[in-house]
Formats: sequence, C-alpha cells, structure tokens
Amino acid sequence: MKSRLAFLSSTLPSPALQSSVARSTVRPAPSRLPHRRYHFVPKRTSSQSNSLYPKSTPTILTASASLSSMASSFYPEKARVPTAVQPPTPPIAKFKIGLCQLKVTVDKERNILHARTAVEEAAEKGAKLVVLPEIWNSPYSNDSFPVYAEDIDAGFDASPSTAMLSEVARLLKITIIGGSIPERSGDKLYNTCCVFGPDGKLKAKHRKIHLFDIDIPGKITFKESKTLTAGEAPTTVDTEVGRIGIGICYDIRFQELAMLYAARGAQLICYPGAFNMTTGPLHWELLQRARAVDNQLYVATCSPARDAAAGYVAWGHSTLVGPFGELLATTEHDEAIIIAEIDYSQIELRRTNLPLEKQRRGDLYQLVDVQRLNSE
Repeated sequence: MKSRLAFLSSTLPSPALQSSVARSTVRPAPSRLPHRRYHFVPKRTSSQSNSLYPKSTPTILTASASLSSMASSFYPEKARVPTAVQPPTPPIAKFKIGLCQLKVTVDKERNILHARTAVEEAAEKGAKLVVLPEIWNSPYSNDSFPVYAEDIDAGFDASPSTAMLSEVARLLKITIIGGSIPERSGDKLYNTCCVFGPDGKLKAKHRKIHLFDIDIPGKITFKESKTLTAGEAPTTVDTEVGRIGIGICYDIRFQELAMLYAARGAQLICYPGAFNMTTGPLHWELLQRARAVDNQLYVATCSPARDAAAGYVAWGHSTLVGPFGELLATTEHDEAIIIAEIDYSQIELRRTNLPLEKQRRGDLYQLVDVQRLNSE
C-alpha cells in the first residue's frame, strides 16, 4: 500500500498539491463553538440575601475549568487524523542504548565483521538496543550502491549483512536497528534499514522515504535518485524496548514524518544518518533537537565515522536527545560506541509539563496519516 503524508490547514488558499512522498490538500476545519473565558455573577456581600441568587444563575468558573473548556472548543483531538494513539507500555521502559559510529571501508566482509564486533561490544556494556550507521557495509556513493546491494527478501544467503544482524541479535538477546544498507529488489535499489528482535527475526524494514538530492554550489552536490528509489511507507515497530519510528538521514528534515510517528505512539525515533561536512555543522544537532522537543520523545542518530579520504565525508557526531530537547550523549567524528540511558517516564513527565497534545488547534490545522486512514 502506498502511503503519503498530508498536512492540512483550513487557511490554505491553493488546490491540493501531490507528490510521491507528500501531499497537501485543503479540508474544512471543524467549526468552532462560541465560548466565553469566564461567566460572571454580581459580587455577593454579607448583607445580601441568598434569594438574590436563584439556582439557575451561572456560577463562577475557575481559570483551569475555563481553560479546559476553551481547549476542548479548539478540538485538539482532531489535529491528528486518525486520532493520535497513546504510547504502549513496553516490556522494558528503562534501558541502555548503544550507538555504533563506525568507519566504513571498500571491503564489505571487513565492514560486516567490524559492525558485528561493535554490536557485541555495545551489548557487553549493557545496551539492550543497538543502532548502526547509514550505509555501513558500503562506501556512500552512487557507484557503490549497485555493487554492494543485497536482496534482503531473498534470504540470508543473498544478504550476508542482514544474516549477521539476525544472528548477533539472537545470540545477544538484543534489539538491533540495523543502520542501512543498499537493498536490491527486482530492478530497483533502496536505502534500507532492517530491525531485528532478540529472537533474531526481522521485525521491520524501512526504505528511505526522502531521497538525498541536494545542490549547494561550491560545497556539495549529491543525487541519490540517480540510483535509488524512494520508499513508500513510514515505519513504526513495536519492540521489547518500546515503539520505535524509523527514518534514514534525509528523512529527519521532514517534520511531518516525525509528527506522524509521535501520533502513532512512538517513544523513540531512530535516524541512521550520514550528514556531510557542509550541512552537518549547521543542521545535524539542530534537527535532532527539533524533532525531539516538538514531539516530546527520544531521538537517536547514528553516523559513520569520518574518513577524510573518502569520496563522501561524513560529519559523525552520533547523538541521543531527550524529550525536552536535551543532549543526553554525543561524540565527535572518530569511531566510537556511545552508551546512554533511555527512560520513558521522562516522556510522560515532559508531556505533563508542556501538555501540547491538549493544546493543539484542530479547528485550524490537521496532520493526516494517509496510511492509517486508508487502512481503517
């Protein structure tokens, strides 16, 4: 099923615009009900008789009651279509995450063995969830993608990278967000992230939705679309360590996807990514903190280590950000294994501190999860 994101606003003047990834359209917003902030009655004094105040006279509303009434008239529940769901209670709500920032070479077998060693080290340090970088088994280039691509659906014999991930997840009893590798499916190539559970089974597969096509003259030009095909579905997956949304690198620039994941009840979004030396210093940390604080959830990113001699030089700086936008752990550009703690009770705390879900204006705007809407 094809899935698209739609951001609707009652104030948009233009007709619907559609693309293979995003669609904007106009939907009439629910009409607002008239309301008042407070109801006032005459001030009562000790000399006044109770007969002056018949039972039918409105009583004074407290500020909190008035605000609640005002919020309900804004239809916050209609700001998400379908209605947002609450995060589930995972088997493990407090755990360690491992982010493996690895140097990638032209030797595929070496890359696979090196990634396995890093996952094992992270697990030894207590990580129950381990994340690998974007394109960790191959150099990041349009020339390399077809050469290093694996047919994941054909089984482990055709995909040594995912075979390793499955085996190590099963042996170590951990969940692995397998970064991404070039995937071959028929005559198409994808940038694909596989998620494996503690039983070694493939729990989810996310194909990069937004392809990295940029042109900054004198700095960097790259067109993933020369070789890769865009994925067609957002991905959330229920694991032992919570409900996780998956994005790959450029996906992080599109706030609609993160908003959609939050509305689906995601507690953590993982973005394997390889930002470059131009956009990395400016946007990498900024985007992670924005996605986390806007949606009041955890965001984890994992980059390849920097190789100055490579055709594409990664920024590095793999990071974990908390639901208040705080940097919980990060590193520089060299190889590193980051171990940090995630505690989902912090999500509830921050959503109590700032009750954004109850303050949205469903009378003015809506985010539509087309995939969920079409499945109902």
